[in-house]
Amino acid sequence: MSKIIHNLDEALKTLKDGNTLLVGGFGLCGIPEKCIQAIKNKGTKNLTIVSNNCGIDDFGLGILLSNKQIKKIIASYVGENKTFEQQFINGEIEVILTPQGTLAEQLRAGGAGIPAFYTPAGVGTLIAEGKETREFNGKKYLLEQAINGDFGIIKAQKADTYGNLIFNKTARNFNPLCAMAGKITIAEVEEIVEIGELKPDEIHLPGIYIQYIYQGQNYEKRIEKITTREV
Repeated sequence: MSKIIHNLDEALKTLKDGNTLLVGGFGLCGIPEKCIQAIKNKGTKNLTIVSNNCGIDDFGLGILLSNKQIKKIIASYVGENKTFEQQFINGEIEVILTPQGTLAEQLRAGGAGIPAFYTPAGVGTLIAEGKETREFNGKKYLLEQAINGDFGIIKAQKADTYGNLIFNKTARNFNPLCAMAGKITIAEVEEIVEIGELKPDEIHLPGIYIQYIYQGQNYEKRIEKITTREV
């Protein structure tokens, strides 16, 4: 069975209200913008989103916020989105702010089948409230649970037809972690090549984690804030 699809609706046919989505990207770098747009078009509601951040008002995950499709966000940073801010103030959305390293490890553990792990991040802060702590060698650690999702949606630069992936430099970021921890993972890519064209040492993520491959066109690759020097 081919993993290549030509319509994202095919890969998202089982997406339903209340599902958890693991979304790759860091800021606007390496985000699965075509998948996000397809989910907006589908209109699925009450989603839990796990991602490093939540886009900006008119791009990335911000368009799902604007459409009020998100019920809960687990993220490390959400400061670039006025829509998010207003929905949070209005009590329309639940937010779990998580240290960035902890979030990455929660996803990695989810993909590796590890149910929980201890970390020093968050000990003695509001993050630790209600969580188990344990002391190792005289230092306190916080127990954090792994994260898995119904879907992982990610962006890569290149795939072969089996789903082996290459990411473009720092656009790798959270993408492999979200892929590994998703029950169904959709990789949208800029280029697809035949099996054997990618050298084994070039591959960043093996295709065993990928169920669907979609080749997107005309990626925007926006920058969140452009700061230039006056000449």
